Amino acid sequence: MKTKTTLILFMAVVWSMVCIPIVMADQKGEELAAKAALKWLALVDEGKYSESWEGAAQLFKGAVNKGQWKDSLDSVRKPLGKLVSRTVKSRLYATSLPGAPDGEYVVIQYTSSFEHKKSAVETVTPMLDKDGKWRVSGYYIK
Repeated sequence: MKTKTTLILFMAVVWSMVCIPIVMADQKGEELAAKAALKWLALVDEGKYSESWEGAAQLFKGAVNKGQWKDSLDSVRKPLGKLVSRTVKSRLYATSLPGAPDGEYVVIQYTSSFEHKKSAVETVTPMLDKDGKWRVSGYYIK
């Protein structure tokens, strides 16, 4: 019985040594991704659409060119007016997303309010780019 208890205790210690660093790495990645998302959103909020494209992930740049991105935000985001408030609604770490290559992503949803739209949900998806930096790979506003 003592051997069985010792074995269970040993397995619990080993399990925690394996799992805790993984969870902490995910949390640190989520924090870095969230900071990258807010920095990128600040560019969008300031109307610096070309700069937001330049600061986006390679995956993003491969999907839409700078001119298309600027035109899209001119027609969709600009009419909303100035940002009034933005709070995190949810944040989810993922290694696989539909239509995207496997990698490290954090899907962040914000409840936002704008000058001309009182209630909106912004979804920003930073990813860990090939150079090890978190950059936005997707943006959607509803």
